[in-house]
Amino acid sequence: MGLTDRIGGALGLFDAMRRARLIAPMRPDKYVRIAAAMRRENMGITSGFASAAQRCPDLPGLVDELGTLTWRQIDQRSDALAAALQALPGGQPEVIGIMARNHRGFVESLIAANRIGADVLLLNTSFAGPALAEVVEREGVQAVIYDEEFAATVDRAAEGTGIARIVAWADQPRDGLTVESMIATHTGRHPERARSTSRVILLTSGTTGSPKGAKHSGGGPEILGAILRRTPWRAEEPVVIVAPMFHAWGFSQLAFAASLACPIVTRRRFDPEATLALVDEHRATGLIVVPVMFDRIMELPDEVRARYSGRTLRFAAASGSRMRPDVVTAFMDQFGDVIYNNYNATEAGMIATATPADLRVAPDTAGKPAEGTEIRILDPEFRELPAGETGSIFVRNSTQFDGYTSGSTKDFHDGFMSSGDVGYLDEAGRLFVVGRDDEMIVSGGENVYPIEVEKTLTTHSEVAEASVIGVDDEQYGQRLAAFVVLTPGASVTPEELKQYVRENLANYKVPRDITVLDELPRNSTGKILRRDLQTRAADAQA
Repeated sequence: MGLTDRIGGALGLFDAMRRARLIAPMRPDKYVRIAAAMRRENMGITSGFASAAQRCPDLPGLVDELGTLTWRQIDQRSDALAAALQALPGGQPEVIGIMARNHRGFVESLIAANRIGADVLLLNTSFAGPALAEVVEREGVQAVIYDEEFAATVDRAAEGTGIARIVAWADQPRDGLTVESMIATHTGRHPERARSTSRVILLTSGTTGSPKGAKHSGGGPEILGAILRRTPWRAEEPVVIVAPMFHAWGFSQLAFAASLACPIVTRRRFDPEATLALVDEHRATGLIVVPVMFDRIMELPDEVRARYSGRTLRFAAASGSRMRPDVVTAFMDQFGDVIYNNYNATEAGMIATATPADLRVAPDTAGKPAEGTEIRILDPEFRELPAGETGSIFVRNSTQFDGYTSGSTKDFHDGFMSSGDVGYLDEAGRLFVVGRDDEMIVSGGENVYPIEVEKTLTTHSEVAEASVIGVDDEQYGQRLAAFVVLTPGASVTPEELKQYVRENLANYKVPRDITVLDELPRNSTGKILRRDLQTRAADAQA
């Protein structure tokens, strides 16, 4: 990059920060204190919290079911917890696992771990004991901070290991190590600051196989500029975060909100009506969700949704799974053109963003490449494909991960990393994701991507959701099996749905079996668990 480009980039970043009011009139000494606080955090993943504690210490920083904490209180409590972690009988842990829902204990544990230089492993709250044990052993976890409801799972995974166990949230007072007791006994103390930068280990949220740990040490200022230029964040304005914070999407938005000193409003469990109430009560200008949460909000009775205006919202950002085009349109029709669809990957960070204008034209688009990100669509021989042709999605940007904790990495070609997805770019440069590259079904020698059949099924007036998988077949290699959720009061039969697909797609794309379910199995980020559907299909075939 030449000098002119660097100067232009710096000026562009300055302008984006000014428009977001991140750069605001303040005394020079306050800017000095902010810079010093961020340096003490080694410019790490939670440096935004330290910055906010200097910028607006006595303003609300976090609101959860227990009440409101100011930025100063978050900072002091995190210092106390960090000092307590260093004073554990077994010594300071080098890797800390956090298995908690969205609340102050999660946030303070994250900050405290960063301040002592410990790596943080964010654990999926839906893990069962064996899966948790495998991940904890593989990543070398020395302490686990968890919500009481996961005690049995954690105890099973940590049995006989000597791993320190600390409760982050309990419905009733309890004995033993808890985040609150550790903060109380170390109030006013400061930890010995780390010389190394803490890394967050994010687990890939794939729906098949064991999740892999992806190491991230954070991104540069260009990421800040890219987000601010695409999504209308404003410093010090409340943001409701109901996406799980242990997932890459929720975690990144938590860190970003803190960097702008935006009061973070959250709750442990997602509830669609309660979420709308939080937006109105706190006059939030931002809402962070996973796509299925839009579905649940729009499934509320019309008279319930009508109680809430959402008029303060400037953006409702989602990532983590596919969005239903009909829900996107319906939500914006009621609450305004505020949805931003973000196509991200645990390994590559931000890849593309669809603005409300993009979604009005193409409600199923993943949007245009984020600033500083290049996207190529490649065929199996790594030749770049023209607009409209489907191939593997490869990306290059500055937010790519540091590698898997196993030492392996993703597939690369000419500096571009495989996202693991298949898709195409249209003439306007908008990206459309067709599916995972390992989801393609080969039936009778024909390639079928599930999303095409799923989209066709959901255009039927009596189908709310659909998922299509491949099932082993002696004659065709694989055959298509579909699982659908019908709209309330629907009476359509599987045979009628097959005929509907036959009228709209080639015959080899018609599912051999269609099963009606009350709901599709999903993980905590809203992704459909195809492994569960495979098991159901195998059981039906037996």
